[in-house]
Amino acid sequence: MSAPATSPRNAPPPPVRGRVGEGEQAPLTPAPRLETDRLILRGPERPDAEPLIAFLRDPVRSRGFGHIPLRGDAWRWFALNVGHWHIHGFGYFTVEDRATGGPAGICGIWFPETWPEPELGWVVFNGFEGRSIAFEAASRARRWAYDDLGLTTLTSNIVPSNTRSKRLATRLGAVYERSYHNEQMGEDELWRHPGPEALA
Repeated sequence: MSAPATSPRNAPPPPVRGRVGEGEQAPLTPAPRLETDRLILRGPERPDAEPLIAFLRDPVRSRGFGHIPLRGDAWRWFALNVGHWHIHGFGYFTVEDRATGGPAGICGIWFPETWPEPELGWVVFNGFEGRSIAFEAASRARRWAYDDLGLTTLTSNIVPSNTRSKRLATRLGAVYERSYHNEQMGEDELWRHPGPEALA
């Protein structure tokens, strides 16, 4: 007996593409690949969503970046970064540890609506602290922003309680400039990085 005909109305749905870890791994963004001695800075890829979601949902680790408790909202932030790359031509890189091949954090240039200026931001995931990974990644991302994007200044927005980021900003040569109200984070401090001429 032949199988019953299948009409478009009752045909099974096509397989869903683009979920985390599924489908072809086509580039999500036009991000370049930057390298340092220990790190690779590259565009976000689908498997990078899971470690980022875990970070964003951790209330302690994400406190200075912006805690996102719901998984769906954290996934939307991952998608937001992908869109940011397409709108601006820059965004957060995934920071890949050369030794393990795994994501060690994110770092890059961020300038969403309501941000006062383009920001150099960084995050280090659990297990990668204390190895100067954020410094190495931020130094490379800043050089790319000046040399390739043509930016002439950068800031970092740091909540007052985030002493670790303030220490890193100081190590990068940034200085506190002013405080302002960030509609996402509340009170925020704007730290000014040295420009390209100062770093030449």
